[in-house]
Amino acid sequence: MKGAWAYPRPRPGKLREVAETIEGVTGLRVQIVGGKLVMSPARRGKHVGVVVGLRQQLGTQLPNGLGAFEMSSIALPDDPDDYVTPDLIVLPLEWTEDDDWLAAPEDAALAVEVISSSEKSREIRDKADWYAVARVPVLLVVDPRKGTWALHTRPDNGAYQDVSPGKFGEPVPLPAPLGFEVATDHFPVYGPSPRAGRAADA
Repeated sequence: MKGAWAYPRPRPGKLREVAETIEGVTGLRVQIVGGKLVMSPARRGKHVGVVVGLRQQLGTQLPNGLGAFEMSSIALPDDPDDYVTPDLIVLPLEWTEDDDWLAAPEDAALAVEVISSSEKSREIRDKADWYAVARVPVLLVVDPRKGTWALHTRPDNGAYQDVSPGKFGEPVPLPAPLGFEVATDHFPVYGPSPRAGRAADA
């Protein structure tokens, strides 16, 4: 997921414990997909900007009883250890009173993934399939590398049956029960990292 390092499975029953330890020590986002630890690199400022912009829009338009959350994870089927942490997820507001740290995928009305600059096409395809297997009804994938977005709907047989593409500047039409559009006019596009350039010159 989100970029990049997948690690072999530790001893059975210890995977989530290892993931939590890595998160606590490094601050990186760790997920478990297909029985493997997957760690995400730190987000660029523009990546964060897209997430914040989306959360603000969702917060003003979501139906009563729903909220937009960052850093909330959902369980994946087939392996009791598997879970993913989307950039943004729409869940019932009751989630804020839940003692569990994993939300049920059937409770998710929308998951949002913002592509990092290092992600490969295969990783992006796999990511969509993971959410489809979990039967998350709507997945919005935003790609600041290319200034595009893709809305995935109707999960069935481990894949989304409908995918609607668009470009930044075109609104995203979220289906019912959300039933409103998300503006993308102000979503930033990735450029070269100034710090990476300075490091190369050092």
